Amino acid sequence: MKHPITNTRPPIFRSGLTTLLFATAASFATAPAAAADTAAWPTKPITLVVPFVAGGTTDIVARTLGQKLSEALKQPVIIDNRGGAGGTVGAGIASKAPPDGYTLFLATIAHAIAPGLYKRLPYDFQRDFAPVALVASTPNVLIVNEKVPAKTVAELVAYIRANPGKVNFGSAGNGSTEHISGELFRSMTHTDITHVPYKGGAPMMADLMGGQIQMAIETSPSASPHIRAGKVRALAVTTKARSPAYPGVPTLDEAGLKGYDMTTWFALMAPRGTPPELVQRLNAEVARALQQPDVAKRFEEQGVTAGQMKPAELATFIGSETTKWVKVAKDSGATAE
Repeated sequence: MKHPITNTRPPIFRSGLTTLLFATAASFATAPAAAADTAAWPTKPITLVVPFVAGGTTDIVARTLGQKLSEALKQPVIIDNRGGAGGTVGAGIASKAPPDGYTLFLATIAHAIAPGLYKRLPYDFQRDFAPVALVASTPNVLIVNEKVPAKTVAELVAYIRANPGKVNFGSAGNGSTEHISGELFRSMTHTDITHVPYKGGAPMMADLMGGQIQMAIETSPSASPHIRAGKVRALAVTTKARSPAYPGVPTLDEAGLKGYDMTTWFALMAPRGTPPELVQRLNAEVARALQQPDVAKRFEEQGVTAGQMKPAELATFIGSETTKWVKVAKDSGATAE
């Protein structure tokens, strides 16, 4: 008959005094170590989770910021692209990371939109993250491939109505800013266009230029090189005011979609419970990075505006954006399930 394997070593008995000494020593060893770790941070590489694949706007902003943070903090900042489900896959991964300052997350407006599109999410955007800093904001640009004959928004609307169900608009994924931008365009123009989700802006742009899809409302940094190269045509921007990067391109509001106004933003976040002193230091480092001439020049060329918010301001901003875009998403009838 076989017997279960048991630990045959005799148990260790401690007196009350011995137990107390062990507990006291442990508490003294733990508390100073935690404080020292925070004071010395960072002592190893930092991971920045980017919730879209490489090559898109979120990735471009993340790599620009990551390089400057790496220089300032004297540690590598590793970009970890975790695309999928309109940015919610990466958010779910980042939300469960240890709150020790070694995992950060670049959130976007898509994460304020997501609660209005998904019935269930593996995280709570406002509860599970500590806001660190608003990094940047940018308009989206309504673009079409060269085969689409439209050169104005009015001509595009006419073209779509003449070809119902045959015009596809691409996005970086269900729930992304491009998705809700397109749904808002569809609902305001009462047109029949079909959403085609991708895992990021880069593969979507490749298919747009290749003619597999006809239009997109893409973020400026991802679209601008292809607009300048003449590979896609810009018809309008999504913000209330025209973008300095495209001075001759009207806004959608000017083009007849009165009240259309969407600005894509990017915010650095940390898992909930990250020490406040690390959050404050990161906020200061981001502010310094965004003031550097090379960053300002790159952002200007791509139609990007650097962010300026303290953590508490960012928390309030995210709350108001979530309320606004959840309603827009629900009103549009769009879903991501």
